[in-house]
Amino acid sequence: MFELLYVLLAGVAAGVLNAMGGGGTFVALPALVAFGLPPVTANAVSRVALVPGAVAGAWVYRAQLAPVGATSTRALTAVSVSGGAFGAVLLLTLPAASFEAATPWLLALATVVLAFGRRVSRALSTGPVMSTRAVLIGQFLLSVYGGYFGGAVGIMMLALWSIGLGLDAAESNPMRIAQLAAIYLSAAALFLVASDALSAPLLLTVTLIGAVIGGFAGAHMARRMPAGLLRGVILTTAVVMTVLYFLRG
Repeated sequence: MFELLYVLLAGVAAGVLNAMGGGGTFVALPALVAFGLPPVTANAVSRVALVPGAVAGAWVYRAQLAPVGATSTRALTAVSVSGGAFGAVLLLTLPAASFEAATPWLLALATVVLAFGRRVSRALSTGPVMSTRAVLIGQFLLSVYGGYFGGAVGIMMLALWSIGLGLDAAESNPMRIAQLAAIYLSAAALFLVASDALSAPLLLTVTLIGAVIGGFAGAHMARRMPAGLLRGVILTTAVVMTVLYFLRG
């Protein structure tokens, strides 16, 4: 029971992190591995379990969704769904070691971009740096990463939009949660069919319940935060996740 409580709390923490800044996979995945699941199975289970929490967060934010620059929400979501599915296929067919090795460096880059992206964007141009096509290509690549491993993909998403379009992290957070839900949904659908994610139904259920609670609560907390404080929470989360990934490696 103590171990199940640990997994439940990890699910809650993962849901809160995903709703407020990203990095929920870093909490959920180690908890499942510590329980004895193989890493690839734990990755699939965590992705399936985090879907309802991401959807709950997106539902809370539904009235605040705004397009990412000139890119339509429909096009962005379609790219997220297809990229998430492609990343899930890669996870099921390729070794994850090399991709995980690059994750700390990707996070470090994303953290720097989050901190200075808007300033760089303003210095480079009076308008957006990236075209709609470039935004969609970048979103597809991040969605592939999200379907394959997913650690802090939301942080990287905010970094892309910050440097490419000069968007504010707090204002972009509702769309980040919606796109995270799209990525997780398509990846989870494949994991349920083609992986052994259902081989640990108890762990899956407990993590899922925790993630729903955390996602719903975290989204409500983020909505009530002043924009400046939310930006600080997102950036702090990015820094902490980056340091933890480097320490883990």
